[in-house]
Amino acid sequence: MHMADALISPAVGGTMLAVTAGVAAYSINKVKHEMDEKKIPLMGVMGAFVFAAQMINVSIPGTGSSGHLGGGMLLAILLGPYAGFLTMASILLIQALFFGDGGLLAYGCNVFNLGFFTCFISYPYIYKWLTRKGINSKRIFWSSMISAVIGLQMGSFSVVIETLLSGKTQLPFGSFILLMQPIHLAIGVIEGLVTAAVVTFIWKARPELVERAADGGVPRGISMKKVLTVLSIAAIIVGGALSWFASADPDGLEWSVEKTAGTAELQADGKIYDTLSEIQQKTAFLPDYDFKSGESENTQEIDNEEAEGVWPNVNLGTSISGIVGGALTLAFTVFIGFAINMVKRGRKKATA
Repeated sequence: MHMADALISPAVGGTMLAVTAGVAAYSINKVKHEMDEKKIPLMGVMGAFVFAAQMINVSIPGTGSSGHLGGGMLLAILLGPYAGFLTMASILLIQALFFGDGGLLAYGCNVFNLGFFTCFISYPYIYKWLTRKGINSKRIFWSSMISAVIGLQMGSFSVVIETLLSGKTQLPFGSFILLMQPIHLAIGVIEGLVTAAVVTFIWKARPELVERAADGGVPRGISMKKVLTVLSIAAIIVGGALSWFASADPDGLEWSVEKTAGTAELQADGKIYDTLSEIQQKTAFLPDYDFKSGESENTQEIDNEEAEGVWPNVNLGTSISGIVGGALTLAFTVFIGFAINMVKRGRKKATA
């Protein structure tokens, strides 16, 4: 559900960037009071895992569409809403800058749609409410499923509202929403299943992590080695190999846009679009999760058509993208965590 720049106007993109920056600033302020050093590597590894998982699109039977893990609920459940939101913002920034996935103008929209509704609405008001009487495997499953579905429904509805406010006449509200909501309902079920599986594993390995996430901390005196090791290995396997098995079908957003407008790629003219596109072309050293090609456009089109007929698509560029992207996300998220922790320590020393 990564929006391209052509789907929104500069006014909407700028407004949502400001809103997202405000939510991020609020999250940083909250995290400063609850940050534990043991939580920082968990933020990084979870960011790497979600980055890799988002590369795998799963076909939705009978639709010609596909969907991938959003990851917002998973991050909120294991890290708490504030650290979860910051981790999602980090993932989407790495994707947009270095892989050309999601527009730079649309960055604020994408973080808000994928991070805000899951971390600050679905998690506290649905997941926590459903698990308020205690956590067990059954409650994890149903609370993860329901909260993931509702969070994705709100996020997909937000996409429709953002295109409406942007004046995109190619995407009339009624037609667009009648396609977006049902397809993301199916994708939400997939997200719920993955979320429940990962949370259940971590709960069985280290129940304190899940039980204390709501408080924003990590229990002191427990070993994180097993959880971090398994998630790290999973991120490498998912990004480096399982990404070959991703569906070639368009994701739910692209599918809905194509069904509504007749094309998956809307055109947007204007200096700001051109400037941001040029910046993204320069920074994205693995565009679309593959190596840059120096071949002619005609040759590329032929290669792409041939690749679409091959499954799994065994591609070294995809594997490198999954591993490098996960590593960049881990490094950037850990950097943010340590920076916040250093500010927290500095303030403590200043008041001591």
